[in-house]
Amino acid sequence: MATAVVHYAAAAVTDRGRKRPSNEDAFGYSVEHGVYIVCDGMGGAAAGEVASSVAVDETLRLLSARTGVMPEVAEQAICAANQAIFSRSLHNHRLSGMGTTLVGLVVEDRHVWVVNVGDSRGYLLRSFHLEQLTVDHSLVEEQVRLGRMTHAEAVRSPLRNVITRALGTQSQVTPDLFEFEAEPGDLFLLCTDGLTRELSDAQIEGVLGSDRPLEELCGRLVSDANRAGGHDNITCILVRVAG
Repeated sequence: MATAVVHYAAAAVTDRGRKRPSNEDAFGYSVEHGVYIVCDGMGGAAAGEVASSVAVDETLRLLSARTGVMPEVAEQAICAANQAIFSRSLHNHRLSGMGTTLVGLVVEDRHVWVVNVGDSRGYLLRSFHLEQLTVDHSLVEEQVRLGRMTHAEAVRSPLRNVITRALGTQSQVTPDLFEFEAEPGDLFLLCTDGLTRELSDAQIEGVLGSDRPLEELCGRLVSDANRAGGHDNITCILVRVAG
């Protein structure tokens, strides 16, 4: 029996938040090529903004033009973006030390791959249940996995901003890659920690469970995060699977 074709729709919003002077987040996507990218830059002056923009541009370009087989193609794209950022920081002292997180989604029919470096996250809402698909590359997450810290302690920890993996800070980087099978009705969320630091998974699940257009859902997530404090830049992409 033939497998039914699925289609994807997407929307995105980025916001400076209420505390930061500028927005160092970046995003890009192509529904046509099945590629969706969110990045959260870090570094002095405008370096974070540069790093996140380079990461989005490079990975979106390379993954949109992919001709090889996943996951190798995704790893090659991430490594190329990493090298582009790292090389630029070496040749411009004002950009020294810049880096960025990245979370991306690549779809081919029902096949879905989620790739991440850092603590920007990928989620799946299926049958009104929200599941985190990625694992944070952060100091507190490592402590939780080792049993040295509880999730509640991690949320309150002064070290929660310390990430253990990023694009551009070293000459090489290893991304995590997860593979899934999409189902009609699935809703994928890619977001920076400006969202997840302000809203719990239960709050995000409550917003995404409402039957509203993707643009409205993105706007609601951002406005709720701002009302909760808006301490960081906030960016999210929503990708819905339709039969």
